[in-house]
Amino acid sequence: MAEIGKFNTLEILRETDNGVYLDGGEHGEILMPRKYVEEEMKERGTAEVFVYTDSEDRLVATTEKPLATVGEFARLTVKATAKYGAFLDWGLAKDLLVPFSEQRSKMQEGGSYWVYVYLDLLTNRVVASAKLHKFLDNTPPEYTNGQEVSLIILEETDLGYKAIVNLEHTGMLYKNQVFRKLEIGSQTKGYIAKVRSDEKIDLILEEPGYEKVDSISEKILAELEASGGFMAVSDKSSPEIIKAMFGISKKNFKKAIGGLYKKRLISFVSDGIKMLKS
Repeated sequence: MAEIGKFNTLEILRETDNGVYLDGGEHGEILMPRKYVEEEMKERGTAEVFVYTDSEDRLVATTEKPLATVGEFARLTVKATAKYGAFLDWGLAKDLLVPFSEQRSKMQEGGSYWVYVYLDLLTNRVVASAKLHKFLDNTPPEYTNGQEVSLIILEETDLGYKAIVNLEHTGMLYKNQVFRKLEIGSQTKGYIAKVRSDEKIDLILEEPGYEKVDSISEKILAELEASGGFMAVSDKSSPEIIKAMFGISKKNFKKAIGGLYKKRLISFVSDGIKMLKS
């Protein structure tokens, strides 16, 4: 049976002047308009198509590829607003509706928003929701401390930044542990700090453990080399200066330069650090 809002490989049943009709199983025959029909499909007897409803709520098939399918998150732009809601550009001829009831705040034309694409089972329409919390945290978070995860920065709060974790859960990046600028809606790599007993997730941006220190060490050496072998920064510098120069905490900076000193790659001088010749 054809899945609405997803890609399907469907059998071609018959051809008419309007296009070809595909076997949609329990959904019956589904028209693919002639402009999408290719000779190769007719020879093969099947077509790889995306199925959704047209402006008259009839099921149709297309070879066009939407920017997101049912069950996916995407950042999409509002093309227009109307009394029913906002219409998003998702790469198809028919725009994607976000009903007013599924908007966190009134969407504005030209604005870009993170939404979740889902199937309205009452109407068989593919629609979207900006109320992402309804589609997250529905399964227990099974992460290990230090695990690398993908993050989408959702919003800034008094505590820090709320983020989507691996498109399944929400987590928190605390302000005192964020050492670089984060844009709302941006995607970045992060790490699990811990999963708390209440199943809330604490996140960090810097890789924990020796691997993190090594990567920071490499960055410091690269900056030293670019600066002619000397930089006016040391373990006595303020956290604000270190954050501005390297985007890291003073604690991690001190660990890294301590390791470089032990390896005889740098020396401490009165007004900063100096790269030693290998």
